[in-house]
Amino acid sequence: MKRHSRSQFLSSIPLLVTMFLNSTAIESFGQVSVDGGPNVDEAVLFSFDDHAIPWRDNVAVTPVTAEKHAANPVLRRGPQGAPDHGHAILYGSVLHIGGKFRMWYLGMFETEVKSGQAPGWWRPMCYAESDDGVTWTKPELGIVNFNGNTRNNICLIESEVPSLAKVNDFLSVIYEPNDPDPQRRYKCVYIAHPPFDDVRGGRSGIGPDERRWGAFIGATSADGLSWKVIGDRPMNAGGERFEVAGLYRFGNFYYAPGQLISPWVSRMDGSEIGRVMLTYRSPDFRNWSRAKATAFARPGQLTSTPITGQQTHMGAGLWNRGNVLIGLYGMWQDAEKKPKDSKYWNKGVAIDLGLIVSNDGIHFREPVPDHKVIARGAADEWDSIALLQGHAFVNVGDRTMMWYSHWDTGGKLQNMEIGLATMRRDGFAWMSRRVPDSPAHVVTAPITAKSGARIFINVEGATTVAPLKVELLDEFDRSLPDYSGEAAAMVSESGTRTEVVWSKPVPRATPFAIRITLPADGDAKFYALYVGGN
Repeated sequence: MKRHSRSQFLSSIPLLVTMFLNSTAIESFGQVSVDGGPNVDEAVLFSFDDHAIPWRDNVAVTPVTAEKHAANPVLRRGPQGAPDHGHAILYGSVLHIGGKFRMWYLGMFETEVKSGQAPGWWRPMCYAESDDGVTWTKPELGIVNFNGNTRNNICLIESEVPSLAKVNDFLSVIYEPNDPDPQRRYKCVYIAHPPFDDVRGGRSGIGPDERRWGAFIGATSADGLSWKVIGDRPMNAGGERFEVAGLYRFGNFYYAPGQLISPWVSRMDGSEIGRVMLTYRSPDFRNWSRAKATAFARPGQLTSTPITGQQTHMGAGLWNRGNVLIGLYGMWQDAEKKPKDSKYWNKGVAIDLGLIVSNDGIHFREPVPDHKVIARGAADEWDSIALLQGHAFVNVGDRTMMWYSHWDTGGKLQNMEIGLATMRRDGFAWMSRRVPDSPAHVVTAPITAKSGARIFINVEGATTVAPLKVELLDEFDRSLPDYSGEAAAMVSESGTRTEVVWSKPVPRATPFAIRITLPADGDAKFYALYVGGN
């Protein structure tokens, strides 16, 4: 394996331009401004997003299941003596920076757990990179001593309290190239399990005693390889334990979603509930709220009589698209029978990955309940037991790439490696006419654009004989004369990014909505609209 210096890594990564509200081509979209994350210069209106596209007549949404890559698992555990010999799992992130895929994942150096945990309560933060997202290398970073040498791909995490630097569970990385402090351009959160004495600031008495405490840790880095923990205590010190499982910035806040289960969390009426997704928030990535918002629970967890065994596993792996967040969550289902061996209490648990969406960065919903975007494999396949989601989504060309992991809930660590699934670019679901030979159209929420905004559509099956009709309306649902009726744009070409063109530029500094009329003939499938990009 080729060795790299940290300076070589940094010099190979050109700075990406982060476009926020004051520099994007979009001023506002509905009630949510487009300022959620890096490279945000457009609003994305997915066909399954009923907040972005609330007004619907005679249409149905068909969700899509991703295709698993033939080379799976694309990143495998290392040889004996490697930091990821026991397993390599994407309790982590994949980012596409400067044309290179960069992956942060969790290794484990033993091939069996000890007392239900990784040896030493440590699963190293490991790093890999790829040119295509399929073939990965594990560079020798040369910064952490492991087994007597530094020839490994372990990232360095430093803390004045050493136990806080030991990643034990879920890891999430984001990149903010425009942070004025170069040492904070990479940010991450993860779970550590420090001894009680290391949790400075105290902890809540809510819930049963444990051998160690579930700590939510934040760290920053200039290069994504050498990290420093923020402060001398967990971000949730003084509160309940918390299994943090994600990180994103949306609007004025950073959000860190994760999971809790009763007795640390309950339904609205105080009754018990299984694993659900909650989130903390912070205005500066250093000071986090004591209060948490309930972000997502599966529908079956909230019915008057909950569906037995249905839970939400480890929050969700999330993709920040600026005006909207989408992601995959773990669709946990208990085993039909409780295992006799209490050592592996979760043996038989089944988990597929489902789709969720949020327009405010706080509250998430499932567009089509219980739909499996990535499903467990058959009994003879490598990913047959349970799946783990990562913060690992990249659009390249006409494809969306998503990485995920396998979890052996029986505790044997078999096949705990990383796979890839793909689909049409932003092709999570498509909209079509529900009743044949009847009118069908949709209208978006109001949008206000700046000068130079353009509109693109992701559509399949549009033809010159059966085109889509696209019109603009004012904020009172009235047709704009230069953009509707005979002046409407007709989309007669399929593609993941086909431009919608009128005789005049898109209106600027004034609210408008977009009306899409599906053709009466043909089999047009509408996936998404993009407003504001180039």
